[in-house]
Amino acid sequence: MLSLENASLKAAASIIIVVALMLLRKALNKFVVSRNLSSSNAYFWHKVVTYSTISLMTLIVGGIWLYGVQNLATFLGLLSAGLAVALREPIVDVAGWFFILAKHPFSLGDRIEIDAMRGDVIDIGPLYFSVMEIGRWVDAEQSTGRIIHIPNNRVFTSAIANYTQQFPYIWDEIPVLITFESNWEKAKDILEKIISAHAIIFTKVEEREVRELATRYYIKLGALTPIVYTTVVDSGVQLTMRYLTPARQRRDKEQQIWESVLRAFAREDDIDLAYNTQRVFYNPREGKQGTGGPKRRNEPS
Repeated sequence: MLSLENASLKAAASIIIVVALMLLRKALNKFVVSRNLSSSNAYFWHKVVTYSTISLMTLIVGGIWLYGVQNLATFLGLLSAGLAVALREPIVDVAGWFFILAKHPFSLGDRIEIDAMRGDVIDIGPLYFSVMEIGRWVDAEQSTGRIIHIPNNRVFTSAIANYTQQFPYIWDEIPVLITFESNWEKAKDILEKIISAHAIIFTKVEEREVRELATRYYIKLGALTPIVYTTVVDSGVQLTMRYLTPARQRRDKEQQIWESVLRAFAREDDIDLAYNTQRVFYNPREGKQGTGGPKRRNEPS
């Protein structure tokens, strides 16, 4: 049992140590700011200072209160067992933090998706990591302005999609629907020229580096050049442009491509974009001859 006087001295010493270490942390953070480091280096050193200060504070204050306690091993065993039950979730979060630091499923600045939440990683802490949200009610995966804090234990139970790890590009597709009466071959040729003009041009060295990165996993990249696919749907002929784009430039790239498509199609008299309409098709007048349509004029009735 601690005497009242002894407890008062330990409490006073603990307060002094906490205040002194907090002042030291503040001074060190100001020193880091004064060095005009890059944002990533400044972030790293702020974290080092914070975690070091907290660890030192825990060791010193804990040592003060545990000094002189009999059967210290028994006490610590009971304490750790109780904490393991009461703080199960935070302990798993800390384990998840060590997993993130060791295995790097994502790093600061990566764009990820986990449990239907998408965003750019802006902070990784002992209990949770934070992302700047993208998507939701905003099109083309642009920022919503909200910050989401996700417990670290999710890395053990949820699938993580990383947009930018190793390979900084994603495949995007733009479907263009034209009417059945349009000259689809000409339209496809126009789209191929447009998508080639906006495509990412890899040098031989860059393409080799990209493929070397892909070998770290079992990835079959295939061709990196853009392509236009042809499909027939209910409302017309669908021409789908597939191309590589930087993960964070998807919307800008789509806008540039669509503006080029609209300008090009506006100059053509035999290409029309399709949209939802109603049409009556009278086969005896409009159909092909072999399907019951009108006979040719030079043929006898």
